Amino acid sequence: MIRMILSGQWLMHLWLIGFVASTILIGILTGFFRAHKVQPKGFKWKQLAFEVVVAIIGGYFTGLLLGTTNRYLNAHGLIIFDSRPVGWWRIAIEYVAYFLLFDTWFYWLHRWMHKEPFYRLIHKLHHKSTSPNLLTTVSVNPLESFINGGFVPLFLTVTTVSGLPISTAAAVLILPTNIIMGLYVHAGYEFFPRWWHKSWATKWFITTTFHDQHHKYFNWNFGGYTTIWDRLCGTMRKRFESDYDMICDRRAEWWRRPWIERRAVAQAEPHEG
Repeated sequence: MIRMILSGQWLMHLWLIGFVASTILIGILTGFFRAHKVQPKGFKWKQLAFEVVVAIIGGYFTGLLLGTTNRYLNAHGLIIFDSRPVGWWRIAIEYVAYFLLFDTWFYWLHRWMHKEPFYRLIHKLHHKSTSPNLLTTVSVNPLESFINGGFVPLFLTVTTVSGLPISTAAAVLILPTNIIMGLYVHAGYEFFPRWWHKSWATKWFITTTFHDQHHKYFNWNFGGYTTIWDRLCGTMRKRFESDYDMICDRRAEWWRRPWIERRAVAQAEPHEG
């Protein structure tokens, strides 16, 4: 035991844990996280507890549905990957194709799930959270998870059947994208720069604020990866950009304060709950 504790690997793990814990603690004490929160007063412990229950129960059935589907498709040769070495251009084309097709799939089915009776039967559970957090990502009706998560096996099956199986290298990028993007848009904290929604190159990609406003205002910002369909169909919230700038102003004000003042202000703020 002592030899293990004194080993370099153990000390490195201990240092990493301490560094992460210290960083989070400092962020809380100085008000860093509050300054970057999209809805500073939106967090509620009661809602978090509800999402834990939904995530556990829903996660089991979602895993059962998607797991069974994937096993069936793989066992019958309907999903095959091209394991040969391929050029970067092919990887890029395959990933961009998935990215844009899923965004289209998500946008239109998302709008469909906002119509009754589908909203009440499928999507309402996810909208119990009006101020999202990371757990909101998996606080979803299993049927909705199957609709969204089912796009990947569908995409892989179509490419396989058409004789153009996705390369293994592209699959490594595609498979975790849905999970990573889901966590990102539900995080509740905005870290992207002010120019993000103004630059021609980046304004097409959604931010945490963009999806956070969908949960708060309900009938706007339906996109999953991009703002393209929302812009084309007029469903992007008109005040999204001005509200995004307000968050950036709040962040900038926090950064301008001396460290001692930041901590004093954070301690004086009312506790969220």
